[in-house]
Amino acid sequence: MNTETTTLNWFRNAAPYINDLRGRTLVVAIPGEGVEHENFRNLVHDLTLLISLGVRLVLVHGARAQVNRALESAGIENRFHGNTRITDRDTLEVIKATMGKLRFEIEAAFSQGLPDSPMARSALKVISGNFVSARPVGIIDGTDMRWTGRVRRMEVPAITRALEENALVLLSPIGTSLTGELFNLNYLDLATEAAKCLRAEKLILYRDTPQLEVAGTPVHDLSIHQAEDVAEQLDSETLNSAISACNAGTQRVHLLSYADNGTLLQELFSREGAGTMIYRDSYEVIRRARINDVGGILGLIRPLEKQGILVRRSREKLEAEIDHFTLVEVDGTPVACAALYPILDHQGDTVAAEIACVAIHPEFRGGGRGAKLLQHLERQARALELSELYVLTTQTEHWFIERGFAQVDVSSLPASRQSMYNIQRNSRVLRKALKA
Repeated sequence: MNTETTTLNWFRNAAPYINDLRGRTLVVAIPGEGVEHENFRNLVHDLTLLISLGVRLVLVHGARAQVNRALESAGIENRFHGNTRITDRDTLEVIKATMGKLRFEIEAAFSQGLPDSPMARSALKVISGNFVSARPVGIIDGTDMRWTGRVRRMEVPAITRALEENALVLLSPIGTSLTGELFNLNYLDLATEAAKCLRAEKLILYRDTPQLEVAGTPVHDLSIHQAEDVAEQLDSETLNSAISACNAGTQRVHLLSYADNGTLLQELFSREGAGTMIYRDSYEVIRRARINDVGGILGLIRPLEKQGILVRRSREKLEAEIDHFTLVEVDGTPVACAALYPILDHQGDTVAAEIACVAIHPEFRGGGRGAKLLQHLERQARALELSELYVLTTQTEHWFIERGFAQVDVSSLPASRQSMYNIQRNSRVLRKALKA
């Protein structure tokens, strides 16, 4: 497959994700190290692309690396309580100068518009201002944190107006107080609060490594409960922030590497993603198929039909039988399907059911989705007060046997189904008795 075809296919596959994100708000947080990284230029291009696609974007930046260096140059000690900086007056002055310089550099990066660059004619507006009110952290464990603060309030109407103008809203981790003072903020806390207040669709947290790893294995997604179970073991500041954001109401938080080119687009616009997603709700659902799912089901079953694993179905036949199908859907995209066909006796009464057309997208195999789909169909059969399930298969009998099915003779099929048995396919017949 040539590069042009690959690009076209990728863009077509990305279309549903693009439509879903248009008009939605995303909050993106990147540490100071990420702003300095050589890949930041590519990230700027990708963020600009998102805005051109109608995504509302808020960018929150950190500055710890830059502040640490500036303090060292000024001969001022870096002081922390745990992982939180103690901000005395001298430190605050350095932070103000460093933060201002960094903010100007970020704005300049988004203002590039050379004719042959990805940002040519973008005319992107970057808006920053006193959008964040802060309050002092106070005294923690006997330590006065001085001008270290927490977010008190965000000017949501002002930020929303800027987003409606297709501007990028840039938030620096510094906030003003009612008394006119400035407070140093944690950029991850600021991003989490921004996502909550703006009811963001997603929060993107950049870090120096790609996916989370649990016991040495990369993790693509974790429910909030799973994330809480491994948080202490992993001791990850970004993971803890992701958990806080989900608990505060953000539905999905994505952890990505700022060092890898294109991770944002891959994470948002492809099934496989590029990082680790922490989700609040179940982003994976099992549901009855609808007529507009026919195209997605065909995409799942056609490769298996070509291999002879499934019997070929025309689009018309699939449309006529769509009520029998159940889907596993991830982020609105069908990734697995199966059908439950009633088997009738000579009087027209349903006496059993057949499970057929089981298909799982290759990228989503091995995650237990087939077993969940089978369990769902078994519950449907029990709800119909059926006592037997049948499966006819040529290549996957062991999978079904492991899940309680047993091989039987063709003569064991109810007469109506036995009469339609395809001798040429020579499928094995499996049966499972359902307990009430």
